[in-house]
Amino acid sequence: MLNRKNLLLIFTRNPILGKCKTRLAASIGDKNALDIYKFLLLHTQNITKDLNVDKWVCYSDYIGEDDIWNSTHYTKKLQHGIDLGERMANAFKDGFEEGYEKIIVIGSDMYDLDQKEINAAFNAFDTHDYVVGPALDGGYYLLGMKKLMPQLFKGKTWGTDTVLNNTLEHLRDEKFFLLSPKNDIDHYDDIKDIAVFKPFLKK
Repeated sequence: MLNRKNLLLIFTRNPILGKCKTRLAASIGDKNALDIYKFLLLHTQNITKDLNVDKWVCYSDYIGEDDIWNSTHYTKKLQHGIDLGERMANAFKDGFEEGYEKIIVIGSDMYDLDQKEINAAFNAFDTHDYVVGPALDGGYYLLGMKKLMPQLFKGKTWGTDTVLNNTLEHLRDEKFFLLSPKNDIDHYDDIKDIAVFKPFLKK
């Protein structure tokens, strides 16, 4: 039975050639970057589909029809806002307004993330108000909260190595839980030594 008080937000870019994984594409080409992103989307779907929580897939440009996100398991939404921070803030706000008490956002390109870690993040809410999954590049791969803190989404230079430290500074006086650091896939160096990505680099 689903825990109707818990919500997972999955932020995803529509898989359009030349519009996703652009920093990675600069090294390996648009087609290979798109293929890797589709592979990561499928991984994200595999690790979230059996989670005992409500799930919203939040699309960047348009709501995908007949894609991997089955409407029986996922509610499809469109991101709204000027930048990533505003889009995440609005998704959290919408979730809390619909009555959810524990909300977590993840991206759709974390190969190191698994179902067990997402469950651990939700369980951390038993003793903490916020949960952060630090990425090795200085950002974060997961953010969770029991109460909306709008300043977490303001004044950030998204996509840079300052995001995590700025976020933790805002949470300094709050009860927050840190997950284990993980590798975020944005550049060639993030995947060049990982066996599962080798086939994509030979094309």
